[in-house]
Amino acid sequence: MKPATRDALVARLAEFGRVVEVGIGNRPDVAAALADRVAVTATDVVPREVPEGVRFVVDDVTDPSPDVYEAADALYALNLPPELHRPALAVARRHDAVLAFTTLGAEQPAVPVRRETIPGETLFWAGERDESPR
Repeated sequence: MKPATRDALVARLAEFGRVVEVGIGNRPDVAAALADRVAVTATDVVPREVPEGVRFVVDDVTDPSPDVYEAADALYALNLPPELHRPALAVARRHDAVLAFTTLGAEQPAVPVRRETIPGETLFWAGERDESPR
C-alpha cells in the first residue's frame, strides 16, 4: 500500500475512538499506524502476527463473537470481498458502529455506501446514520 493511501485511511479512521480491522491478513500497516492514535483490535480467521499496540482476536465476521465488536465505533476492512460486505455491515449495525472498507480493483459494493475518494483508493462507508448517496 502506498504511504499516501495508508495515511489517508489512518486520518479517516483516527476520528473514531475504537476500531476493529476485519481480516487483517498480512497487511498490518494501517493497524500499526492507527494504534498510535486509537484503540485497535484486528481479527482474522487464522492467527496472525500484529504490531505492538494492536490487540488480535481470531474471529470470523460471518459467525462473529459479539464481545470483539461491542465497544467498537468503526469496523474497517481492506480489500473486503463482496461476499463479506453484508456480514460485516450486519456486525457494524448490531454494535452501532460504522463500516469503512476498500475492495479489490473494480469490485462494487454489495451494500448501500457513501464513496470517498482518497489517494490511490476509493473508501466505502456503510452503516452511517444517513446512508443516502451524497
